[in-house]
Amino acid sequence: MLRIAVPNKGALADTAAQMLGEAGYRLRRDPKELTVADPRNDVEFFYLRPRDIATYVGSGALDVGITGRDLLLDSGSTAREVAALDFASSTFRFAGPAGRFTELSELTGLRVATSFTALVGGFLDAAGVRAELVHLDGAVETAVRLGVADAVADVVETGSTLRAQGLEIFGPVILQSTAVLIAGPRAATGLEVLERRLQGVLVARRYVMVDYDLPRSLLDEAARIAPGIESPTVSPLHDPAWAAVRVMVPRGDMNHVMDALYALGARAIFVTPIHAARI
Repeated sequence: MLRIAVPNKGALADTAAQMLGEAGYRLRRDPKELTVADPRNDVEFFYLRPRDIATYVGSGALDVGITGRDLLLDSGSTAREVAALDFASSTFRFAGPAGRFTELSELTGLRVATSFTALVGGFLDAAGVRAELVHLDGAVETAVRLGVADAVADVVETGSTLRAQGLEIFGPVILQSTAVLIAGPRAATGLEVLERRLQGVLVARRYVMVDYDLPRSLLDEAARIAPGIESPTVSPLHDPAWAAVRVMVPRGDMNHVMDALYALGARAIFVTPIHAARI
């Protein structure tokens, strides 16, 4: 039975649970449940603090897990990233008082507050910068104003929270993070199925299915507009001069593709969502 670590709360928890549900796995009904067995799929879920998941998986206590790339790297665990899951994306940057810093080297000998001391420390070491790291569990952006640190290293989205504290971003990007599927150092039976199912959920979210009718003489031009994953599926219609076409299209391009196909001569254009996929 594959033992899977799942975030029990925080930004990762809801989307991770939704993905697993869409992938056909049983979900917990009570948020107080710490474990859920799913014998039909031969898996068991363990609901843990996101920051602890990489440690459990790396130690071999659990086989696989869903956590953040930032948490994986900060943990120092031997767990490995198997696949990116494209949610909970974040960017880690340095920030300091407006106008004070322009280069990373200016942090030498100063204090840097962060919740990810191992991750940031490794980045600074690789850059040859020796700074004192101040570990904080939260509200890192207030550290400079309160005199705890000279600069911070934190997650940045729009930068508005940092600006509200009189800080501005400087230096290189520390890390582009996202939710990831991780596995322990040893191969786990069932991991391949889990990964394939989760990738199927991602494909279903990124693409829609477009069906349309088109004169056969225009098929090559239509395929250039919407080539699909491999190529469109073409089926005959009662009228031999026409064909029915089915093709996968990126969800974000859907309306542009429909407009282009209609202008080309396609008719009866319909879009349907994809609930699951195996590519």
